[in-house]
Amino acid sequence: MRTHYCGELNASHIDQEVVLCGWAHRRRDHGGVIFIDLRDREGLVQVVYDPDLPEVFNIAEQVRNEFVLQVKGRVRARPEGTVNPDLPTGEIEVLGLELEVLNRADTPPFQLDGHERVSEEVRLRYRYVDLRRPEMLNKMMMRSAVTRALRSYLDSHGFLDIETPMLTKATPEGARDYLVPSRTHPGHFYALPQSPQLFKQLLMMSGMDRYYQIVRCFRDEDLRADRQPEFTQLDIETSFMNEEDLMNMMEEMIRQLFKDVLGQYLPSPFPHMSYQESMLRFGSDRPDLRCPLELVDVADLMADVEFKVFSGPAKDHKGRVAALRLPQGCELSRKEIDDFTKFVGIYGAKGLAYIKVNDLSKGVEGLQSPILKFLPDDVVMAIMDRTAAEDGDIVFFGAGKASVVNEALGALRVKLGEDRGLMEEGWRPVWIVDFPMFGWDTKTDRWNSLHHPFTSPKEAHLDILESDPENCHSRAYDMVLNGTEVGGGSVRIHRREVQERVFTLLGIGEEEAREKFGFLLDALKFGCPPHAGLAIGLDRLVMLMAGADSIREVMAFPKTQTAACMLTNAPSDANPAQLRELSLRVRLPQAEEKKAG
Repeated sequence: MRTHYCGELNASHIDQEVVLCGWAHRRRDHGGVIFIDLRDREGLVQVVYDPDLPEVFNIAEQVRNEFVLQVKGRVRARPEGTVNPDLPTGEIEVLGLELEVLNRADTPPFQLDGHERVSEEVRLRYRYVDLRRPEMLNKMMMRSAVTRALRSYLDSHGFLDIETPMLTKATPEGARDYLVPSRTHPGHFYALPQSPQLFKQLLMMSGMDRYYQIVRCFRDEDLRADRQPEFTQLDIETSFMNEEDLMNMMEEMIRQLFKDVLGQYLPSPFPHMSYQESMLRFGSDRPDLRCPLELVDVADLMADVEFKVFSGPAKDHKGRVAALRLPQGCELSRKEIDDFTKFVGIYGAKGLAYIKVNDLSKGVEGLQSPILKFLPDDVVMAIMDRTAAEDGDIVFFGAGKASVVNEALGALRVKLGEDRGLMEEGWRPVWIVDFPMFGWDTKTDRWNSLHHPFTSPKEAHLDILESDPENCHSRAYDMVLNGTEVGGGSVRIHRREVQERVFTLLGIGEEEAREKFGFLLDALKFGCPPHAGLAIGLDRLVMLMAGADSIREVMAFPKTQTAACMLTNAPSDANPAQLRELSLRVRLPQAEEKKAG
């Protein structure tokens, strides 16, 4: 039906007759000459209709936005003075010789030219219209280019693209499963996979050596801007590779991806940083290295002060007292400081102490803060020295549980960097390594695996696995880019006795282990090779590369933050006949039952 895409035309096509198909993006009537901007996925081109062809001109007069058209015409140079340098097709236009309306369109729910602000709810309800916008088309095309480049790299490095089951068994992955009832096995359920973790390990035991899959995963968890109930990841597993080998290959793949798709060069090699260092300096295991601000530990200076707000956490091995210096922060108004105090409160901080540095040469007299009366002069000046404070700076403080201080000051660090224009340009990747193997869950009084229970501990820490699990490190690694974790993985446990020891430490007894993971434990008996893997969040990666604010912007049909599909009104009630066939009965929470009644 067409000879060219609209956005493909340029000066080299002048005097050629072309056939185009697309949507009427905009129609303009200029004194007897009608201009139609025709749009398809490749771009826009201006089509001109004049009264010399009255039948065609009459059809053009009836065209409205989003009509689907077939245009036949001749490419010509635009008249002098009308060239549009901002449009790839801006040097030419198409003189319309024939015009067919393939389909009419009602007035769209919103304009597609980007000049109107439309709520996300409306955009998601009419997603098929929203996706016509050039901005959205470009993001979908970038996503396709990203997956094509990743596949090309992995195919050329000996990886096999292998599918794993969608209907599987629930496994402990740190989030709720989506359950699928079985009709043929009444009262039993499949689970949609949170990841293909165990299957890809089994593929290594099967001798596949190098596996990858661009796979859909499902997690019934609370949502944020970078999370969805169903998401896509690039899943990778390799045999006979250690963490260094795998990380080197993966960062080479990402460097190649950015070069091919964006024409940009990432640093080589990516820096490595331990989890402990990352938390101490940045309060996060996903540090945004574009921000030059860093946290400074001052607990040792505060341990003996009388002010218990500081001395209490300073003496608690699970507490932390940290400082964050903002250059030229004295410019901040009281209202701005109050706003930052409210901001850290979101993360559980009970307040935000500060010291303004007006004139350091005057000692404590040159400082300004409500907390100075609670601190000895020598402690205050030691803090100024440790934070490298200068005249005009402000030093913020966080004190309390280490987890709260880290989260609050870590988030404040990035916010200050963004608000004060301190963020550096470009891409700052980093590998975070040496993660703790376990964390203590106070609610259940047991150890939890901080990655997943199939992650291998460091060989040097096998001797302290049971005696000192808190100080046992895993062979896990995360790839972080501009403050976003885009991928995470680990070397896996490949020896049955080690896997059983980890299960026991996690409170998974022999009977439970046999019930949930018997197939894995059996497989480990029959010659399992050392293996390691990684999963890259494709949605997050494309979001970063496209400069989008949310992964919903780079997914064709995303859910809302309440896991609802505005387009299809899913989830919805099940037909009673279907429920009977599945041997199910719906029991709503009490509040919902009263509402329904």
